[in-house]
Amino acid sequence: MSKLNILEKFDWNQIGADILTHIIQILLLSIMFYLLNVFGQKLINKTTTHYLNKESTSNKNNRVSTIRSLLKNLLLYTLLIFYIYTILTVLGVPVGTLVASAGIASLAIGLGAQGFVNDIVTGFFILVEQQFEVGDVVTVSNINGTVVALGLRTTQVRSADGTLHYIPNRNISIVANFSRGHRQQVVNLRVDTDTNLPKLEEVLRTVNEKLFNQTDELLSEPELLGVNVLANGNLVYQVKVIPKQGSEIAMQRLLVGHYLSELKKIGITLPSNTLNLQG
Repeated sequence: MSKLNILEKFDWNQIGADILTHIIQILLLSIMFYLLNVFGQKLINKTTTHYLNKESTSNKNNRVSTIRSLLKNLLLYTLLIFYIYTILTVLGVPVGTLVASAGIASLAIGLGAQGFVNDIVTGFFILVEQQFEVGDVVTVSNINGTVVALGLRTTQVRSADGTLHYIPNRNISIVANFSRGHRQQVVNLRVDTDTNLPKLEEVLRTVNEKLFNQTDELLSEPELLGVNVLANGNLVYQVKVIPKQGSEIAMQRLLVGHYLSELKKIGITLPSNTLNLQG
């Protein structure tokens, strides 16, 4: 029997109609799941925004952003699973039979899914225990940065240089959270051995009092600690600062800017590489 005769036995009109039907079904299903995702995302945004407006605080912002991120991840994964299952069903693939009769493959998939389950469970406890939230400055798995997203599988941390790190939740064991409570900072101003310390202290004290009365970001008036020698041999004058959480860098820059400006007026010039911060 020739190849031509074999091909003639196929009902190409029916095959073409079946292919076209499947394409249309898949297209319609894709549009439907896409719309469900868009609607779900908007519903999550609206619900969490409404919840946020009831009590607008910094901590509330972070927690709502974290919950919103988790809910969006949960919605996406759920829709994706149902989408794949529906597409396979439309194509006539016996998904239930395949899963039931997979045997060794099912075991392998189950073992591989352990990591996925561990990620989800760990992410859940991170949220419940409030170990960190979106917007917190943390050290996770030796990575320093700001949490930008907390998902079901991974946590995203952006470093100061802009690098975005994706950390599997199961790898998170120890977390250092720098956004809980107010941190004491020490500003080290480099000085020379011949610096007029009484005049220096007078200027620093005047600036501290002035800025403390002008800004609510300083919880107490900066305290003059005196002269000290750092491990690298630099001679520094230390000032202790206790700013509100999240405003540490801004307050340090504000103080140093005023220090340098006022010291320059009375003829005191500090060495280059003047500023050194400790927290």
